[in-house]
Amino acid sequence: MDYDTILLEAEDRMEKAFQVLVDKFRGMRTGRANPGLVENIRVEYYGTQTPLKQIANISAPEPDLLVIKPFDQSSIGAVEKAVQKSDLGIQPANDGRVLRLKIPPLSEERRKQLVARAKDTAEETRIAIRNVRRDANKQADQLEKSKQISEDELKKLKDEIQNLIKQFEDKVDKTLKQKSDELTSF
Repeated sequence: MDYDTILLEAEDRMEKAFQVLVDKFRGMRTGRANPGLVENIRVEYYGTQTPLKQIANISAPEPDLLVIKPFDQSSIGAVEKAVQKSDLGIQPANDGRVLRLKIPPLSEERRKQLVARAKDTAEETRIAIRNVRRDANKQADQLEKSKQISEDELKKLKDEIQNLIKQFEDKVDKTLKQKSDELTSF
């Protein structure tokens, strides 16, 4: 492993951790209909757990309504079961061709719970990013011990890793603020 590889691998792993956060936030209810709420629900489809977005068209024709139209009409029962089992807490209306999900407005208490959950999720992401930094710093120390880089290069590499973590923590903070604002506005 060399200087550039350590840096690129650290950045890649931090980006993946950040994308997990973005995906989790997309699935959080905000009181408005958003296809992201259901698109990653796993549906038992021909013996395989498949994300809903791969087997159905999901749309939000109204601010408080989601419509799920499976590409294969025979899978509508499996889609309905998957939505019921999810932690959304919304009962789908099945007319045989499409499922309709009426998104109820969120109570003030529920909004506060969701903001707290968003903060916890953001903190988990920060921890994951810090773990990437720790691993990258260990790899950098080993490079220096094996005399592949000098002490000055080691310091420069660790500074660059620290700059990366700062960038990603700023992105996490910005994304958390946006989600919190979205959850508290009504």
